[in-house]
Amino acid sequence: MRSLPSRSVSPSVTIRVAGSLSEGHLAYLDQLVSSAIECALWPLLDLAYLKEMDHDALRYLVAGEGRHFGIVSCPDLIREWMQLEKEGEAA
Repeated sequence: MRSLPSRSVSPSVTIRVAGSLSEGHLAYLDQLVSSAIECALWPLLDLAYLKEMDHDALRYLVAGEGRHFGIVSCPDLIREWMQLEKEGEAA
């Protein structure tokens, strides 16, 4: 497991995710997140221009938010999907 820098004192880096996000993109995105953490940076995913994603990408975002990265500028629809996924996991 990756060690995480303290979010309150560590500088951050923003990774913009635009267009579509699918299972095929997740290895590269995870590599970017891991590289940021290795450089003692807190990764922030900017999802403002994310238009579509598959279920694997949704699960990645739900599982990683707050643990491996933060999320900024998240469209309401994507935030709703994430909340529904969290509720489904809790059931």
